[in-house]
Amino acid sequence: VQLQASGGGLVQPGGSLRLSCVVSGLSLDYYTIEWFRQAPGKEREEISCISGSDGTIFYGDSVKGRFTMSRDNAKNTAYLQMDSLKPEDTAVYYCAAPNQVVEPVNGCPSPVLFRYWGQGTLVTVSS
Repeated sequence: VQLQASGGGLVQPGGSLRLSCVVSGLSLDYYTIEWFRQAPGKEREEISCISGSDGTIFYGDSVKGRFTMSRDNAKNTAYLQMDSLKPEDTAVYYCAAPNQVVEPVNGCPSPVLFRYWGQGTLVTVSS
């Protein structure tokens, strides 16, 4: 299983970026995919997840209303559209998949279930 995250870069506050996560070795038709981020000196934070079975999406409170997660099952790719970016969104963003079929229920699955991780893509929000 491999996940390849891309799309990060430098953007001004208020700007937008779209991250992509290309997945191989498991199907987004069945597996939940989640985006995490980690800023320097801070703990890893859950951003958003999308259910494998029905595409239900959950968002963390810090990004709700600004970020939009989606997927293209034909391309086995997940996306994270980030709008109204703030300096505090600066972090390395990771996509991850669990090692079993688990469905989000009232929120994203426990991070301990996510065994497969992409290499991360750096997002810097600065003027």
